[in-house]
Amino acid sequence: MKRQKRDRFQRAYVHGYKAGVIGRSRDECPSQDVNLREYWMSGWREGRGDQWDGMTGVSGIHKNPMVMT
Repeated sequence: MKRQKRDRFQRAYVHGYKAGVIGRSRDECPSQDVNLREYWMSGWREGRGDQWDGMTGVSGIHKNPMVMT
């Protein structure tokens, strides 16, 4: 069975979300492409907000973007 490639923007969002949840700095965005950086930053913002709201670990599993997709 062939594997379907995931959308680059979705991957950037997920990586940004993960970085935000664990508390990494937004300056650590790996992409220089404006569009990918925008998706990464929106994921980072949401992840950061979830970290501040205490949705980390088991309490935040329903917010994990990998679980939602």
